[in-house]
Amino acid sequence: MKTHSLYSVITALLWMVAPLSGIVAGVRMSPLFADGMVLQRGRVVEIGGWADPGEKISFSMAGTNSTVYADSLGRWTVRLQPMKAGGPYVMKVNDVTLRDVLVGDVFLCSGQSNMELTVARVMDRFADEVNGYENTRVRYLKVPYAWRFDNPADSIRREPWKAMTERNVPGFSALCYFFGRLLQERTGVPVGIVNASWGGTPVEAWTGEDALKDFPEYINLKSMYENKQLTDEITRMERLRSAQWGRQLYMTDPGIHAPVPWYAADMDDSSWQRVDMFSPSWAMRRGRPAAGSHWLRKDFTLTAQMAQGEAVLRLGCMVDADSVYVNGRLVGSTGYQYPPRIYKVPAGLLREGRNQVTIRLVSYGGKPSFVREKPYKIICRGGEVSLEGEWKHCAGAQMPSAPQSTSFQNMPTGLYNGMIYPLRDYTFKGVAWYQGESNVGRWNEYAALLCAMMKDWRCTFGDNLPFYIIELADFLAPEDPGRKAWAEMRKQQAMAAQQDGNATLIKNSDTGEWNDIHPLDKKTPAERLVRAVLSSLNE
Repeated sequence: MKTHSLYSVITALLWMVAPLSGIVAGVRMSPLFADGMVLQRGRVVEIGGWADPGEKISFSMAGTNSTVYADSLGRWTVRLQPMKAGGPYVMKVNDVTLRDVLVGDVFLCSGQSNMELTVARVMDRFADEVNGYENTRVRYLKVPYAWRFDNPADSIRREPWKAMTERNVPGFSALCYFFGRLLQERTGVPVGIVNASWGGTPVEAWTGEDALKDFPEYINLKSMYENKQLTDEITRMERLRSAQWGRQLYMTDPGIHAPVPWYAADMDDSSWQRVDMFSPSWAMRRGRPAAGSHWLRKDFTLTAQMAQGEAVLRLGCMVDADSVYVNGRLVGSTGYQYPPRIYKVPAGLLREGRNQVTIRLVSYGGKPSFVREKPYKIICRGGEVSLEGEWKHCAGAQMPSAPQSTSFQNMPTGLYNGMIYPLRDYTFKGVAWYQGESNVGRWNEYAALLCAMMKDWRCTFGDNLPFYIIELADFLAPEDPGRKAWAEMRKQQAMAAQQDGNATLIKNSDTGEWNDIHPLDKKTPAERLVRAVLSSLNE
């Protein structure tokens, strides 16, 4: 039986008085219990929620009929006996009807950006496999972002379960997509994926306070932000500072305010410096990375055939943000360094002969740069033109580094309270965990932290959940001294799997890309994850 803390009791009491504040009373369930959900096969599944104290709850699904009554706090629970894989079914709870319910295997997937990275981001590699494929026996739910420090949240904001259709798939996690698809194909049973992940977050953010007792510095850090008035004020002030930095960048950028803007096709750039796009020289000022804006321009020549119709502009990855113009017209922009720059050039904008691409690149304080060994080209009808090599460069607004902001989602316990504890009523087959990049700088404590987190989650879910720990992919150039920390981190992941006793390490170091912390290959680790899960099912 799953346990519920004092915080659930308090929330239930608040729900009891909801009618006094204008909220409609009645049966309420966790948002995970919704149309299109997948319930775990072969297990007793608890369906629970809230109602008025003493209210009669009539439950029916797949021939099972139960009647229970809400307790004095308005809490009710129905125990659904183990079912075989199947569906779709209809579930009725009083006047609430949930449709298209499947029974199969359900997994909780969590971690940071490599767990969150979407199918849309890996289409360069997997378009032929993804396009045209649908499998509505796979369902996916992305847990909304939420953090809190005062106590665990009782529920999450409502998000729909989504079937694996062409329309929905681009927003699926790429790893979850391949895992769910391959597992369903090989088992023949429905698969449900609940993805609770947030890019850039450390393991301690996903760990409950009680589990951090051996890390008092993290508990104290979390406690500093329990006052919502404080966090609101910090957020307000940091937004003001960031907005002011942005205004100053805009106001002092000569490329924007010149009589002929620097992105204009007829702007005279003859005085601009010629630079190698990958040379660090243009990115430095007085020995320091040059924050602010940088303007870069390049001419390219097209044949009449190539100038016809739409084109695709590929500009690799850039540090940090960019606005890109072709022949004086904006064709795309990106606000941070990691996404690949893939911009459509509309029909009619290109012309036979000389054309021009202009980049306004904004550096927040690190070294502005183009990432090597990424595609830099324009792909047109009948061919493509490389954009690597020499560009023209001119400094724009010369700024101090952008003000730092407090990433509250990275603080200890916040995501456990906001995104994991609220899932406690759902039944899972296992947990896939892909995280660690944000802990590399503190690798020597990671095994202890991860073991504490796994133990904590099992207490929360009232089950000895198996964990599948996906090894960090290799990253950084061979000569980069930072590679050593990544190697040590992988040892910590292996140590955690060994010490835990119910965790499996999924090999993944060989899928890495030296120049991208988000490697495209999410299918290989998914295949290995499926094999590990199937192996455990057969034991």
